[in-house]
Amino acid sequence: MIATDRLVFLHLHKSGGTFVNECLLRFVPGARQIGYHLPRMLVPKPYAQLPVLGLVRNPWSYYVSWYTFQARRPHPNALFRILSDGGRLGFEATLVRLLDLGADSPVLDAIVAALPTVYSNRGLNLPGFALAPIRDTQLGFYSYLERYLHGEPGPGTHIGRMETLRADVLAMLARVEQPVGADMRLYLLGERARNTTEHDSYTGYYGEALRDHVAARDAALIARHGYRFGE
Repeated sequence: MIATDRLVFLHLHKSGGTFVNECLLRFVPGARQIGYHLPRMLVPKPYAQLPVLGLVRNPWSYYVSWYTFQARRPHPNALFRILSDGGRLGFEATLVRLLDLGADSPVLDAIVAALPTVYSNRGLNLPGFALAPIRDTQLGFYSYLERYLHGEPGPGTHIGRMETLRADVLAMLARVEQPVGADMRLYLLGERARNTTEHDSYTGYYGEALRDHVAARDAALIARHGYRFGE
């Protein structure tokens, strides 16, 4: 979470937020970081009435990035360890279990118990109590995470797409009347991406059934932001 005199930027997991965090802290006078991956409900009172900016990502792409990043770590987080059965399950089986946390999931209680009990300001920074309300929502994990972080859409919320991050961030800054100097504009348009996960094209990870399962669980987010599989 980055707070300035004109806006609050909320950093959704693996959705381009590291790049924007660095930009705001570097170029906006008075910008300050407040925690890490913290949700809108925790915006401090002095900033609570400011416009909220954020980014989302194609959910099919997000899940591949999440899986490949965790699978390569020497010590994956508790969410991944439980869903993948300690790394024994592959992408498809692990993702089905992740997508079904919002349904009648047999592993949700174990995950909630294994997650931290307080905000840690590192990693996903999702305590067990923050994930527990996913139960019976029928939402995909990414849709739940996005709603938990950004809150309900409204006139004070401006969400861009990671795939068009540079142009969208400039447009959102203009919308909230945040001055953008020449150095900041050059950074936004030309600086390299941050915290990326290398993997093959996400489409190759999906069979038809799994593709459609994501489409069903994350349907509202996909429709709201105009995503399509393969784009």
